[in-house]
Amino acid sequence: MSLEQFSKRDVAPGYIFYNAEERPQSGWEFFKRGFSRAIKGELLVGLKIVLVEMFKRGNTHTVSYPQEKLAIGPRYRAIHKLLRLQESGSDRCIGCGLCEKICISNCIRIETKLDKNSRKEVSQYTINFGRCIFCGYCAEVCPELAIVHSSDYENASEQRAHYGLREDMLTPLDEFKANKQQEFPGFGALSDDADSFVKKTPLAY
Repeated sequence: MSLEQFSKRDVAPGYIFYNAEERPQSGWEFFKRGFSRAIKGELLVGLKIVLVEMFKRGNTHTVSYPQEKLAIGPRYRAIHKLLRLQESGSDRCIGCGLCEKICISNCIRIETKLDKNSRKEVSQYTINFGRCIFCGYCAEVCPELAIVHSSDYENASEQRAHYGLREDMLTPLDEFKANKQQEFPGFGALSDDADSFVKKTPLAY
């Protein structure tokens, strides 16, 4: 191949020349090109499909919220929930503060005090849902499984600083007595077969 043939790239076998249509120069030519493209049928076929699906009965995909709600997965990270102990019904939270330390959005606040038996108890537990990014780190790091993520995703508020108080997140006593507290719900909770991995210790307690 000579240098002249090498510089001319359209001499290779199988080269396809594309004859593009000329660009319209006037408004009338633009209109004619648009009209010729519209009457080819693609636009009318699309409109027909839309109209057929619109008037077809029993083919709606719209959820009538709030009367109808979508099913939420068991590991969906929604509003936090504080659980109670199954034996006594008391709060599981021991006030260790791990959830407050690991919170990357700095939205958890814990205040503790000593009770009459000189044992630490939680006096105030708040979460700023306006800052929370629902990462789930607090539920993963909790050693007592006291805080989990529930399936309550309705978190609308008229104020930017929307706080979740301990009384609002803790399972009510009436629901607990009626066995409405699920033992292993939410993100960061144990699995159903977690008891099979527990080993006995030589300590007699």
